[in-house]
Amino acid sequence: MCGLAGIALKAGYSITDQQKELLRAALAHRGPDGSGEWIGQHAVFIHTRLSIIDLDGGKQPLSYQDKQYLVANGEIYNDLELRQSFSNYPFQTGSDCESILPLWQEFQEKFPEKLRGMYGVALVDVDEHTVILSRDPFGIKPLYYACVEQGIVFASEAQALIQAEFVQPRLRQEGINSLLQLQFIPGKETIFQNIHRLLPGETLIIKDGSIVEKKRIEVFKERTQTLFNSEIALSKLDRILEETVRIHERSDVPFGLFLSSGIDSSIILKMMQILGQEKRVRAWTARFETDDRHDYVADETDQASYLAKQVGAEHHIFSITQQQVWEHLPQIVACMDDPVADYAIIPTWFLAREASQSVKVILSGEGGDELFAGYGRYRKASQPWWRGGKKIYRKGVFHQTDYLQSSLSSWRDEITAYENTYDFSSMTRLTKAQKIDIETWLPNDLLIKLDRCLMTHGIEGRVPFLDKKVAEFAFSLSDSLKVQNWQGKWILRKWLEKYFPESKPFAPKLGFSVPIGLWIEQQAPTLAPLVSQQDGIKGVAFSDKILPLFEKASGRKERYMAWNLLFYALWHQIHIVGQSPTGSVTDILAV
Repeated sequence: MCGLAGIALKAGYSITDQQKELLRAALAHRGPDGSGEWIGQHAVFIHTRLSIIDLDGGKQPLSYQDKQYLVANGEIYNDLELRQSFSNYPFQTGSDCESILPLWQEFQEKFPEKLRGMYGVALVDVDEHTVILSRDPFGIKPLYYACVEQGIVFASEAQALIQAEFVQPRLRQEGINSLLQLQFIPGKETIFQNIHRLLPGETLIIKDGSIVEKKRIEVFKERTQTLFNSEIALSKLDRILEETVRIHERSDVPFGLFLSSGIDSSIILKMMQILGQEKRVRAWTARFETDDRHDYVADETDQASYLAKQVGAEHHIFSITQQQVWEHLPQIVACMDDPVADYAIIPTWFLAREASQSVKVILSGEGGDELFAGYGRYRKASQPWWRGGKKIYRKGVFHQTDYLQSSLSSWRDEITAYENTYDFSSMTRLTKAQKIDIETWLPNDLLIKLDRCLMTHGIEGRVPFLDKKVAEFAFSLSDSLKVQNWQGKWILRKWLEKYFPESKPFAPKLGFSVPIGLWIEQQAPTLAPLVSQQDGIKGVAFSDKILPLFEKASGRKERYMAWNLLFYALWHQIHIVGQSPTGSVTDILAV
């Protein structure tokens, strides 16, 4: 896993040495094992490397006879198979990304259709004066770009474009609205003016510094047949799970697992044991220390420890205290340049910091809920309106409250536009809800969270469920193989029932939540005045209402509102005002 940046230049333009160094420095945390660059007439590429495969020889940029150059952030899991199909190609390294070069030569801009993996890629064809930017179909790996005077500048993180002074950190009101109401920002546009995301599966073709064409791959394509038979489905699932976990374990460095007591990580844990032979699985679980037993403060470490013991895993439990959160929250928010107000960033950041002392790759269960219909909102959306069916994301966090200065009416525009333009006619209500989540929530909340929290500690996150063959299988399933008796992920539960019954897959989920609302409430007299005085908050919320809100932040609805305002206050202070994240929450907000 790495960081990449560069620019597709217009004729007669260049960038300065200072801009190159600023781009490199902004992405250094993504690639602590080295860096490289290529400078040409039509493009400049910069790469920072986290060595995972071919530790000694996989330095980038990769090249072919001075005709094509490539920088990539990601893992190509079918690299070995691709190399076999290009037996006459003169491979120079063992890097899993080098196989993209012969793919480009044979298939041109259609090369992403042949890839199985996660990636953000920049490739230049010198003779054709063409630069290609491409992102994997799920959006596991990030890639941002901006249209500037010199051409199209791009980077693995939005903050790099700002740090190198290509773009000023000016905010989009629509982005702020979505962040406060949804906790993430869907679609192509970021919270910053003129900084855009490549959409999941998108490829940009750039000639002479201008975008001339866009292509896109989708993971949920129209299916030709639907699978109803549970025995056939279980047999297929078994083969696919074994294959996807096996290829996600390809690594020349140590790897481990983030383990909860849930369905998804339990499956990965068991499959890692099955494939491990003599290797012992290493797993990490977080818990929160609190002396107040609120209903939503769930602790799943006992069950996770039990599961780890069943497979002989080396299990690490990391306890997170309130004091640690207040001390490190500014650093956590600092890594979220593309903001995600999901308080799961807190345990993810702490677990990544702990795991990075032992491994360089972590497997995680993101994607299982989206592909196999695990969320309750899918089950509600699958019902007709007269049976209580509800459209997903129909209400924002601040729905029917008076804490904000305006209704933030544009917060759902991107989701609404997608609902109105995409042809869902061949999909069931359930599959439509899944598709919307895979396009909006998954890449712009869960995967940003995982990428930033892990990469800030120089550790790679891999998500076996987000694999093209897993997606093809999941999309072929009938609704009845995903949801039964008001429980989602039915076919995954059946697999666990067969191979790992100790996980009790049909028992009610214990759940896992961060007691951030309780902690905000306990610190309300200190936090509320500091938050209310922030410039970023003054423009969106009524200052005199923040203290009453924080004083009841342990409430189910109130904790989301209070956390969103606290997160945005910190985020604005660090990423817009430019305050250093060194210090505690009160230190940052008191400036």
